[in-house]
Amino acid sequence: MSSYILRAKSRSALQKNWKWYVYIIECLDDTYYTGLTWRPELRLEQYISGLGGKYTAKHGVKKLVYVEEHTDLPTARARERQIKDWNQEKKRKLINGEWSNQW
Repeated sequence: MSSYILRAKSRSALQKNWKWYVYIIECLDDTYYTGLTWRPELRLEQYISGLGGKYTAKHGVKKLVYVEEHTDLPTARARERQIKDWNQEKKRKLINGEWSNQW
């Protein structure tokens, strides 16, 4: 078995034990960016230093405003997609704790 396959299998096994985080960043233009990571503090540093993504590079980063922990990657991805599909007002309500069971 090649070392690449062993590394891939090891990484896959580790990922099953990681915690995953869906996060929302407030941008300088008061829009929100939603993402997914296993290390939110590192990801925020990357955005601030300009190593994040195109959206945050264009809109600037104000602060991290919301973090939600998940125990597995598929659940976290589904939640990230759900929040990304929301409009800015709905994201603001989530951030402010104006939660609705319909979400």
